[in-house]
Amino acid sequence: MAYSVKSDKKLLLRALQGEILPQPPIWLMRQAGRYLPEYMKTRAQANGFLDLCYAPDLAVEVTLQPIRRYGFDASILFSDILVVPHALGQKVWFEEGVGPKLEPLKSADDIDRLALEHFHDHLAPVYETVGRLREELPAETALIGFAGAPWTVASYMLEGGSSKDFAAAKTWAYAKPELFARVIDLLVEATASYLIRQAEAGAEVLQIFDSWAGVWPEEDLRRWCLEPCKKIIAKVNAAHPDIPIILFPRGVGLAYRNFAVESGAKGLGLDTTVPLKWARDELQSKVTVQGNLDPIMLVAGGDVLDRGVAQILENLSNGPFVFNLGHGIVPQTPPKHVERLMRLVRG
Repeated sequence: MAYSVKSDKKLLLRALQGEILPQPPIWLMRQAGRYLPEYMKTRAQANGFLDLCYAPDLAVEVTLQPIRRYGFDASILFSDILVVPHALGQKVWFEEGVGPKLEPLKSADDIDRLALEHFHDHLAPVYETVGRLREELPAETALIGFAGAPWTVASYMLEGGSSKDFAAAKTWAYAKPELFARVIDLLVEATASYLIRQAEAGAEVLQIFDSWAGVWPEEDLRRWCLEPCKKIIAKVNAAHPDIPIILFPRGVGLAYRNFAVESGAKGLGLDTTVPLKWARDELQSKVTVQGNLDPIMLVAGGDVLDRGVAQILENLSNGPFVFNLGHGIVPQTPPKHVERLMRLVRG
């Protein structure tokens, strides 16, 4: 089912400029993914997940699939945050049913082997995908590029994959802060350069995902999450001052206020736990907020979905706002529930 947009202007760009809209723009994190049968058919054509990210024909197709089906106001590049360490020279692969795996960094010598020398050559297929998407997307649909924040990407590089406690990565930060800072500084440089190239290829909005920011205490959160993201945003803004950046520091609680005030981001992605009235009163006067429906409400559907959407719209629609989830859409989401969500948001 397709949904029309009444304005020929790109709603996401207007919202990120601080405009309060009668109908908020909507897109969903991981909107191109395993909940869509057409995605699974396309993914089967690739030799693994990374191959899908680096094959422009396939990456363009899966990026466009949710736009064709739902008519979201924005399309986010199909890729993965771990293409950055992969392009720096770290071994990265994906195991079916397990997730990402990396050969973990264990020493200064391992850091020394990472290099920016062929970084952009390695990522050339991603830039090609961005350029082709800009040409093929509907005129009213904004194109979002993205990258992982330094801490979140570093956590995978040091843990060797996903983690429940981030013990290895945090031990580096506490016991070897100078060595850990080398990893973060390299990722600041690489990520800023990567986002700038996406903008040059045609991305109109950029999002930085700091999915694991919420594991740090206050001072370390500032040092390893807020300050690196602030540096990246400043570098990108210096090269492309007109491209808005959305920052998603998941799980940071009251520190969302610091990210709103200090990061330089035009938009702030809110996780599911952020109270709506607090976001309205403490954040919306400072930044456009994005979020924050619980993805499992979208799985459940029915009245619980209706109530969740209504509460978000009631609290956040009177300020600059982008409707989204509080984290990525999950594979068990029924596509018909996304159709229902679109009807609810678009009224």
